[in-house]
Amino acid sequence: MRVVVVHNRYRSAAPSGENRVADQESEALVADGHVVERFERVSDDIETWTPLRRGLVPLQVVWSDEARRSLTATLRRFRPEVVHIHNTFPLLSPSVLYACRSAQVPAVTTIHNYRLLCASGDLFRNGAVCHACVGRTVPWPAMLHRCYRGSAAATTPVVVSMTAHRHAWRTLVSAHIFLSEAQRRRYAPLGLPADRVFVKPNLVPDVAAGTLVREHFVTYPGRLDKAKGVPLLMEAWDRFSAQSTHGLRLMIAGGGPLEEEVNKWAASRPSVTALGILDSSECSKLVARSRAVILPSTWEETFGLVAIEAMAAGVPAVAAAHGSFPELIDDGTSGVLFAPGSAEALCRVLRDIDTDPARFENYGGNARRRYEERFDPEVNLQQLLDIYRFAVDRPIAGSN
Repeated sequence: MRVVVVHNRYRSAAPSGENRVADQESEALVADGHVVERFERVSDDIETWTPLRRGLVPLQVVWSDEARRSLTATLRRFRPEVVHIHNTFPLLSPSVLYACRSAQVPAVTTIHNYRLLCASGDLFRNGAVCHACVGRTVPWPAMLHRCYRGSAAATTPVVVSMTAHRHAWRTLVSAHIFLSEAQRRRYAPLGLPADRVFVKPNLVPDVAAGTLVREHFVTYPGRLDKAKGVPLLMEAWDRFSAQSTHGLRLMIAGGGPLEEEVNKWAASRPSVTALGILDSSECSKLVARSRAVILPSTWEETFGLVAIEAMAAGVPAVAAAHGSFPELIDDGTSGVLFAPGSAEALCRVLRDIDTDPARFENYGGNARRRYEERFDPEVNLQQLLDIYRFAVDRPIAGSN
């Protein structure tokens, strides 16, 4: 097939699972013999722009005519059978949907987050899950609480875009891909056509690390922010460290808004090492050497990419029991789920890892088998191609 992949890349200072998925799926398509054209914008570029141009970014969130015109030209030149849209925020905007309609090319979108429901994209506010805007015609609570970057000026264009283009997301997309059943259910109030909604996990390549030996540490690989549960992890680790006698260590790999705080905290604790941002190969090797990966997310994750990457390496995940994690992890078989937001519950799991590593080695073997059974990348690619074929065979009105 001929496919145009549309994606606004997130800033490199905060590693993005969405970036990795867009890359991995594109690479898998090419390896399978398909022809892929990448249509991208990069959020890092904003820092190089003039102050005037940066000041116009909020307008692009609502409508980017440059993106519409440029994508239209790409579609005319490349003549794809389907367009796969990943992220449009902030530089592409929903204008790309209208470009697909005008060019009569069916659009498929992977909905990676909650941005069509929530201005911040994560249904998370003041340290807790928040559903205040879900189901509202106008998500005015986001304005009241300044949910995007704590700024009314920054939140306003996001809310305008959510409201103005809701009908377009319902009617100009031939197939919507959700990453988990939990995410699909959460999106039900948006009213997307049920016959065009699919649930397909992200494609996760086989990163089995061979003969790497497990070491007595656990790893947190991810963005350093509140929604990912980093403060909860620090609290749980401090509780655990006060009781531990077996020497389990914690490795933290990632960057984000809490990086300075995490580095300071880690520097005063001999059992903790903050490694900063690692490249994908280094991070994969670190995970493969771990007793477990710790995923304490306070927000309801749409998909646990790190959990599946750990499974591929035969490493169990310890995750908060909400969002997509209960679908991905068999509690007490291929990993462990703990009560969301509970530092004491996480502390208890850390004690179990410390005192009974053989049990977690067994969980890791089960996790690898679960990856092979449910997340095989070749099967996942065929699922993606089946969705593309559905979109081509059953385009929305106005597409060929």
